[in-house]
Order: sequence, then structure tokens, then C-alpha cells
Amino acid sequence: MLKVGIFGVGHLGKFHLNNWKEIKEAELVGFYDPDDVIAQEVCEKYQLARFLDPAILMDAVDAIDVVAPTHFHFSLCKMALRKGKHVFVEKPLANTMDEARELLKLTKESNIKFQVGHVERFNPAFLSIKDLQINPMFIEVHRLAQFNPRGTEVSVILDLMIHDIDIILSIVKSEVKSIFSNGVAVMTETPDIANVRIEFNNGCVANLTSSRISMKKMRKMRLFQKDAYIGIDFLNKKTEVIKLKTSKDIDVFSFDLETPDGGKKTISVSNPLVPEVNAIKLELQKFCEAVLNNTPTIVSEVDGYRAMDVAHQILQKIKNNSIIA
Repeated sequence: MLKVGIFGVGHLGKFHLNNWKEIKEAELVGFYDPDDVIAQEVCEKYQLARFLDPAILMDAVDAIDVVAPTHFHFSLCKMALRKGKHVFVEKPLANTMDEARELLKLTKESNIKFQVGHVERFNPAFLSIKDLQINPMFIEVHRLAQFNPRGTEVSVILDLMIHDIDIILSIVKSEVKSIFSNGVAVMTETPDIANVRIEFNNGCVANLTSSRISMKKMRKMRLFQKDAYIGIDFLNKKTEVIKLKTSKDIDVFSFDLETPDGGKKTISVSNPLVPEVNAIKLELQKFCEAVLNNTPTIVSEVDGYRAMDVAHQILQKIKNNSIIA
């Protein structure tokens, strides 16, 4: 049984709280949140103990779940690591790259499990392609959201685009070669809409657009690779695969295309089975299993660092492009 303490029980924190209660291998010991109104509501609704000192809560548990605003991530994670506690922290890993580097160093020195909450890795639509051969050479991403003042303490890059950055870094088996980006601050003091082009050493190119001031929601990723197209709809939990048909493709819709040399190719269109899973519950469950079974976490602190590193490079490029001589 894993004893867990939650740090931050606001909007997203309540989702975590509800899901932890459904994981039989975990025991919720209590929570820490400096907001008295939110704390009273959680105490009454969930009958869960409130701790006024984060250090005392950490001493009472095996693992912490940090769902506090980004600028609190570093101090809470650092305290937990020094106490030898396992850490789950919402994305982004930390507020600055210096903080992220120190957390990496502390984690390496500690015998603990560390997982970053890049929840789209557990999205059913993304899980449905886990058995496919993924080797994209061109990626197009649109992640659009309607404006919500909650979460605007960070830019759209660290708020929304970082999800797609993490996904792309996990499937493109190559190092980043160059980054081109533009962004505009519209409703807040940081970029609210941005367009980014990431080029990799293996020739893969990723074009990403993220906005938190859109009229409609969209979370789509399109992967183009030799002989195949894969479309992933993270919002509606759907996936589509269009590729050259092989003998292994059974019971799929297919049609023939004539080639310039007079021959033909058979194209198959399929919708991989999308599992019915709760992404937040699954990521917490996998973190719990990694601790109890002493296995690697699916989204490690290194993964969180790499996504942050690219995100901060993008922010710097946007800043440089915004300077008017």
C-alpha cells in the first residue's frame, strides 16, 4: 500500500484526489493547500485530513502528488527528494531550467521514483497506436483552447504546447536540430498563441500551433511517415490510420490506387481500437505501480526536463523575435 499526500487541491487537484480514491493500492493520508476556503470544502466533502505544514505531511507519506501552481513545484519537489519521498508532479517539471536541473540532480542522488504529469501520454487515442511502427518524418499539431484565466501564470507554451512537445520527443528517435517560433501575447503578459517549427537531425519536421484564445477546442496531431498517415484526435479520443495494405491487414476498408507506371497500390483505412481508460487515473496508477514494483516511471524526470528544455528554447526564440530595434 502506497501512502500518498496531495499538494494542491484546486481545480485539477480535485481530479487527482477523486482518482487516487479509486486506486486500491494507494491510501490518501491528507492534503496541503494554503487556501482556507478550498481546504474547508475538501475537508467536508472528502473527509480528508488537512495538513498546515507541508513537511509534516511529507513525513507521514511514501509519495507526494504535486498539483500546485508551477512556481511551487521546485520547493515542494526539492523538500520531498531530500526526505526520500517518491514524487509525482504535474507538468511542467519546474518554473525555470535551473530549478529543473537541480531536481534532476537531486533525483539522481535519491533512490526514489519521479514522474511528471504529461497526461496525454495516457490519452486513449495515443494508447491505441502503441503497437504501430511509428517513424514520422512530418508532424502537424493543433492544440486550441478557449480562454480561461486559470493557469495563465505560464505561457501557452508551458501550459498547452508542452503536452505535444513531450509526445513528439517520445516518438521521434532523434535529437532536435533547430527551432523556429513566433508567438503573441493577447490576453495576458505571456504568449497566448504560438506557432513553432522543430527540425530534427533525422530530417523529421514538426509544425505546432497552440492557442488559448480560440473560439473552439481542438487537440489533433497528424503523423506522416513512409507509406502511412496517422491522425490522432486527443480531444474526441479517435485515431485514424491510412497506409499501404499488407497481408496482416484483415477486415479493414481498402481501395486501389493507380500508380504512374500503370500499376496499382492498395490503401487500407482503419480506426484502431481506442481503450476506455481514464487518463489521469491511469497515469497515477502507473506511478503507483512503478513505486511498489520498483520499475521505471513512464514519464520520468528526464522526459519532463527534455520537454521543458525545448519549451524554454521556444520561449527564448519568441522573445528574440519580439525585439524591435
